[in-house]
Amino acid sequence: MTDSNFIKIYTGNFAVVNRITIELNALDISPIIKDQSESAILGGFGGTLAPDFQEVFVHKDELDKALPIIENITNELQP
Repeated sequence: MTDSNFIKIYTGNFAVVNRITIELNALDISPIIKDQSESAILGGFGGTLAPDFQEVFVHKDELDKALPIIENITNELQP
């Protein structure tokens, strides 16, 4: 297994991931979005059991700036 310089900071649906991406970009953080279902479809394997979930990764050096964004957004989503 290779060591990565990126850390997963969120897993959720497209709408929330899109908002997180916008707010991270505003801080000059370029997240990586991993969509397993899209990758499976493009690879010819069909979809996954949770087609609307994506993962957000940021570089380790940007983690401290990114975590408050995730906390604020997830706190707003709480009922």
